[in-house]
Amino acid sequence: MEQTQQKPKREMLNYINVFRGLAILLIVAGHTMQFGNRGTWINNTAFEIFTGGTVLFIFISGFLFQYLSDKYEYKTYMKKKWTNVILPYIITAIPGIILCFTLPVEYGNPFAGLNPFLQIGIFLTTGRVHNVPTWYIPMIVIFFLLADVFIVLERKKILYKLLPLLLLVTIFIPRMAIEPEYLTGMSYGAKYLAYLKYVLNGFVHFASMYVLGMYFSANRDKIEYCWKYRMPLILLTVLTSVIDIILLHKFSITNGTISKTFLTLVVLGYLKHYDSEIKSCEWFNKSADFVAKYSFSIFFIHWYLVFGYNKLFNMPKVLAVNSDIEFFKAICLVSLRYLFVTGLSLLIMYGLKKLLTRLKVENTRAIIGV
Repeated sequence: MEQTQQKPKREMLNYINVFRGLAILLIVAGHTMQFGNRGTWINNTAFEIFTGGTVLFIFISGFLFQYLSDKYEYKTYMKKKWTNVILPYIITAIPGIILCFTLPVEYGNPFAGLNPFLQIGIFLTTGRVHNVPTWYIPMIVIFFLLADVFIVLERKKILYKLLPLLLLVTIFIPRMAIEPEYLTGMSYGAKYLAYLKYVLNGFVHFASMYVLGMYFSANRDKIEYCWKYRMPLILLTVLTSVIDIILLHKFSITNGTISKTFLTLVVLGYLKHYDSEIKSCEWFNKSADFVAKYSFSIFFIHWYLVFGYNKLFNMPKVLAVNSDIEFFKAICLVSLRYLFVTGLSLLIMYGLKKLLTRLKVENTRAIIGV
């Protein structure tokens, strides 16, 4: 009887794993390192530097999707996404939903007063209200649902020819802003549609980053060009950041995704080029691997800790710089918030994983994302 030959185990790309850890650190920074009076040069510069980590996350998602695509089968793929992404999203949504019900004004719930079950449905299908960063989940689910389309277009050698067009879409359709106060006076239905539009806008805006990640996965030899042309890419990162700060300050127009795209290519080039050195630096590689392993779980809970920290220390989301709080003091205060939220997120999720493992839970990833 002929034996079925198993495929060799796929190599783990260490530089992408480290990249994943860096991406989540930037995402947390975007939610904790905001300071300066709104509309000032300080505030606009901090916004440009620290926000936009979503770009890196989506690039990595596209990269890994393509990297694993030779084993792709739609039903199996969707089952895994349900278990590894959607289920932990629903479970870790519970604290946010409780906060929306118990502290609707302070937590910023624009659907307070609506039937609780309808509210839960709205929260989970938009992500933005109960746990601000998790708007990403409803958006990435659109990518999951369109997986077949991406696979077919790639195999027909069409997908990457669309990249220039998708990049133009990213440039000319920037991310929309949405906050509870923007929706004052709207009906519940209109508010819900506004949040759905926000998710759809994210999908349209970031589609180029997902496909760009797929492109570099399919053409990993091209990553070397990110290193070879690192200086022009660094200059473009700085230049587009400066232009974005000026546009934000003068015209309230912003599109930080452009500078973060160049930053993504710079980081990718450096990590790939120095991959051997990173592997040989055991303490750094182990630390990066630890953060990368817990990246999704950090993503799911860090906003709760930001809210708790701000409430405990009576600190606004965006720390003003004035006569009482000077520039360098503000940097120190938001840095402390960043370290606290990142460290405690890791500690909580590490403890929960250990506890669930002791309780003989076989798949902790389906509960807490790790």
